[in-house]
Parts: sequence; C-alpha cells; structure tokens
Amino acid sequence: MNPLLQDFNTAPFSKIESQHYKPAIEKAIEMAKAEIDAIVSNPEKPTFENTTAALDFSGETLNRITSIFFNLNAAETNDEIQKIAQEISPWLSEFRNDITLNEALFAKVKSVFDSKESLQLSPEQDMLLEKQYKSFARNGANLSEEKKSNLRKIDSELSKLSLQFGENVLAETNAFEMHLTDEKDLAGLPESAKEAAQELAKEKNKEGYIFTLDFPSYVPFLTYADNRELRKKLAIAAGKKGFQNNENNNEQIVLNIVKLRNERANLLGYKSHAHFVLEERMAETPEKVIEFSNELLQKAKPAAEREFKHLENYAKKLDGIDQLQKWDGAYYGEKLKKELFDLDQEQLKPYFQLENVIAGVFNIATKLFDLHFEEVFDIDKYHQDVKTYKVWDSKDHFIAHFYADFHPRKGKRNGAWMTSYKSQFIQNGINERPHVSIVCNFTKPTATKPSLLTFNEVTTLFHEFGHALHGMLANTTYTSLSGTSVSWDFVELPSQILENWCYEKEALELFAKHYKTGEIIPMKYVEKIKESASFHEGMQTLRQLSFGILDMKWHSENPSEITSIKDFENEAFLNTKLYPEVAENCMSTAFSHIFQGGYSAGYYSYKWAEVLDADAFEYFLEKGIFDKEVATKFKENVLSKGGTQKPMDLYKRFRGKEPKPDALLKRAGLV
Repeated sequence: MNPLLQDFNTAPFSKIESQHYKPAIEKAIEMAKAEIDAIVSNPEKPTFENTTAALDFSGETLNRITSIFFNLNAAETNDEIQKIAQEISPWLSEFRNDITLNEALFAKVKSVFDSKESLQLSPEQDMLLEKQYKSFARNGANLSEEKKSNLRKIDSELSKLSLQFGENVLAETNAFEMHLTDEKDLAGLPESAKEAAQELAKEKNKEGYIFTLDFPSYVPFLTYADNRELRKKLAIAAGKKGFQNNENNNEQIVLNIVKLRNERANLLGYKSHAHFVLEERMAETPEKVIEFSNELLQKAKPAAEREFKHLENYAKKLDGIDQLQKWDGAYYGEKLKKELFDLDQEQLKPYFQLENVIAGVFNIATKLFDLHFEEVFDIDKYHQDVKTYKVWDSKDHFIAHFYADFHPRKGKRNGAWMTSYKSQFIQNGINERPHVSIVCNFTKPTATKPSLLTFNEVTTLFHEFGHALHGMLANTTYTSLSGTSVSWDFVELPSQILENWCYEKEALELFAKHYKTGEIIPMKYVEKIKESASFHEGMQTLRQLSFGILDMKWHSENPSEITSIKDFENEAFLNTKLYPEVAENCMSTAFSHIFQGGYSAGYYSYKWAEVLDADAFEYFLEKGIFDKEVATKFKENVLSKGGTQKPMDLYKRFRGKEPKPDALLKRAGLV
C-alpha cells in the first residue's frame, strides 16, 4: 500500500520511499480532477458554497503529498528525488493550467462573482471570491484557445527551468571543498570553526581541515581567516556558482526564465512580469517599488559610502591594503566592530547554545501569545536531526505540530526557510490545525561543544520562527487564505518583527546563558549588541537594495535584447556598487530567491517589510515588549488573519495608523 494515499495525520516519513511519490501524485491529480468535475457538472445554480468554497477545498490530498515531496526536495534531497521533481513538475503545472483554463469552471466562478453584491458574504468570503476570480482572469481564463495552449507550454517550461536552476546551484555548492592541511592557513579562525572543519575532514576520511560553501563553514572563514588569498579563493568559489563553464552553468537558464516570464505577462496583457506580479501586492506597481527603493537608497548611500571609506582606511592602516575587495569586507568589518564596540561574535557564542535559544523563543511566544511547546518523540520525521513538538494554548487547545531541522547536510540546500506540511482550515465544523516546519543551517555540535550560535544565527532562528507563528496561529476558514498565504510584501512582517526581541535585555535574559556556567549574558554585552546593531547599516541597506533593484530590473524590462548576464547585472548594480568588480563572479546565476524560490519581482519586500516591522515594534516599545494588549492585537489582526483581508487594513487595525519609514531610518541610524 502506498503510505501517501492512506489516511494520515502527520506525514508518514519513515514509511515513504522514493518510488511512492510518482504514483501517489498521479492518483492525487486524478482525485483532484474528479473533485473539479463534480463542481463543473453540478446541475444546481452556482453558489458560493457549491463553487467558490468547494473549489478552495478541492485537491487537499494533492496539496499534502506535494508539500511533503517538495519540502524534502529542499531539506533531504538526493539524485532520485531530483529526477522525480523534474518529471512531476510539468504534471503539476499542467494540472494547474487545467483548472485555470477550464472554461466551464470559470463560467461558474464568474457567475458567483457577478452576483456577489446580493450574496451577503463575510469579509473572508468576499476576499476568497475576489482572489479566486482574479486567479482565473490573471492566469489566462479569458484567452483564446491558441493563447491558452501557449500559456500551458510556457508554464510547463518554467517549472522545469526553475527546478534545474536550483539543482545546479546545489550541485555547485556540494562540488566545492577547500582542503587545508597546514595549521598556518587557519590563523585567525576561532577554535569552533577549526573543530567543525576538522570533523568534516574526518567524515570524508581526510587529514586536516575541510571548508565548504555551506554557511556555517563559509561565513566564519570569510570573517576570521587571516590568509587573504584563501578568503579570496572561497569568496570567488561562492560567487561563481552557476557561472562556470560546466554542466551546472545557469546563464542560459536565467535568460530563458526571464524571457518566458515576460512572454507570459505579455500574453496576459501586462507590460512585464513585474507589472503582473505587483498588481496583487501592497506595492501595486514596479514604479512604486522603484520609487520606494530610490528613496531608501538616497538615505542609505551617503552613510554606506562613509562606512566603506572608513573601513578601507582601517584596512590600509592595519595591513597596508590599498583596495578593499569583497573578500575583505566581513574580515575587516568584524575587526573594526570589535575595536569600536569591544564586541567579538566568538565572545557571544557561548551564551547562545542552540537548545537555550529554542527554549527562549518558545518562552517569548508563551509570554506574548500564550503558547506552550512540548517536545514529542512519537511523530514521524525525515531525518534524525529533526525535532518535533506539539503546541498548545493556555486553555489546553491543540494549536499545531511543529518540526525544526537545524543543521547542514549534503542533501539540504543552504539558507533558512519556513514551510507547512498541512495548512490550517475549518471544514464541517472542524478546525484542522496546521503542521509547520522551519529549516536552518546552523553550526553542528562537535565532540567537545554543543551547537553554539552566532548572533546572526540567533536572529535567523527568530526570523523563521516568526514565519512559523504566522502558520501556527492561523485561524481562517479557507486553505488559500490561511497562515502565510498573504500578500508577498506582507509575509515578512511576522518574521522580521520577532528579530527585534533578540536585541532587548528583557528577552535576552530569558535564554542567553553561558553553556558551561549558566551565567546570564552580562549587561555590557547586551548594551554592545544594541549599540552595534546599526553598525555598517548603510552598507547592509545598500546591499539589500542592490538585490531588490537587480530583481526589479530583470522583471520590469523587456529582456529580449539581453545577451550578457554579467553586463546586465553590472548595469543594475551601478548605483549601489562599493567594491571592485570580480570578473569570475555573477550574482544572478545563484540568485535562488528569484529564479527558484518565488521571490521574482518581490525581493524588495524584505525592505518593505522592515518599514512595517520597525513601525510595529515601536508600538511594543511604547507599551513594553511583553505587553499583552499589544501582543493580542498583533495576534488577532495579523498572525491569525492570514490573507482574509487587505494587508494595509489589517495593519491599521493593529497599529491604528499607516506605517511610516521613520522608525526604520531611526533604528538603522540613517537619520
């Protein structure tokens, strides 16, 4: 029996074998098609319940199976799973097209939509109907047969290309290792980084030390290693992923993706992919995003240039370096930070044992939102590293299952993300609770030390946990409006606001305890963390804006004339460039966010959400960071509401006003 086609609550990971996926997905597509056919062939007049709601609840089995599959393709992949992904992606793309291009189904949806004034719908129902109608109209329901056929081809091709893009990046990441045997080459590195590199070498039956492009290995080397040539070697290797003359080259794939996206948008009557995407976002138009980015750029650039000049002078004074390069920034930045604030990331790490940070973020969620977390050992998991929890509220109501997967592995892509194995929804009077997961790549425990996090890793954990809370606290009727199913430039608010607690004494004292002595983090460190929070903020802002500008340039212009990715990229970076160009490197060929991860024409949203989170956290600071009234307003108007209403309406209901960038600029030290 195929475990994916049995009734299951939590995902039956231990029973699933690779050969189960294809038949299960094939069968689930059939089942979903039958549910669609039942809606279409229903002889009764189309109503909200028999059409709109029925369509939203259709395909639940398919959603559950594909969420398991694609999550594992990111967190625990192998050649076989990647091959299956290539085969099934066109099936799923075809199935989505079968729905959005189904004329009879669209006629029913349109009939309900046209009569909505007389239906007395709740705000959530109204939003569902509007989104559903638009998803048909925006995906080709009104096109001629010929154009519909073109759209299907484009969508099928795009799904294959983005998969291939991601596989190539992962292959490039896994293919590189820097094997060192001379102790002198490790000068400057903290013991923890050396120990981790030594253990990695042992795992591969080699002497000495191995450094890779996985962040827990890559970042410490770039930050602390005195050997400039080796930093250069590692930085260039990271920067040329997908840009080498080998089978993993992504240049043509990038060009094909942007051309197909533009063609698709034109087919649907939009000027560009960005115009198509942004129509449904808070920002609304590329012009508005470009204006927003330029406004921040204007504020940040003078500060960034001052910071860069200062760093350059510092490197010259210290080591006689005339020209600061990309592989120097983190190294001299860390030294300068240490000098200015007497703050060393390595000094902080003993206070951030992973288990304590997890307990801390749980404790904060308890104080703010009355949640309680219980580690359980009877839920199936896909790897022994994964931790599983049940989440309850203060009245002992079950809220969610929560999975946490913290350490790098060969089959796991870099970075950190939140995902769901099951969304929350209400059907037949039952509130189906969500199964939520976060995946990170933190330093592994070693033979002598537990997993000790850098402060950046602490903020990453809080960030992803903020997304998880958005998923866990969902309380809506319909799947497609639940949890993180919100406008893309609103989705980062819950994650980014939670990072703010990492800088507050009251919060840090809950979990920042020395892993050996249990001593609470000294106040002087807390003050230094706060003081240094805006260190090089101008440069950081410029860096983030440059990614958003590159993304917008790829997706708001006609790409048909582009021949060189590198030249195009250099032009996009012109106003945000600080470091000299590195000929061997290219950002776009490994820019997974926009070419694989769903952020196309949406990378600006990180900065957009920062405006929201700084403004929202200011409210907490006014009342107290654990103020129950503010926390409850945030929970009831943002976290639990999903995409049931317009994001700005939800935000104003929480905050009492529209957000302004003042709080962000103040926090970043840019005003």
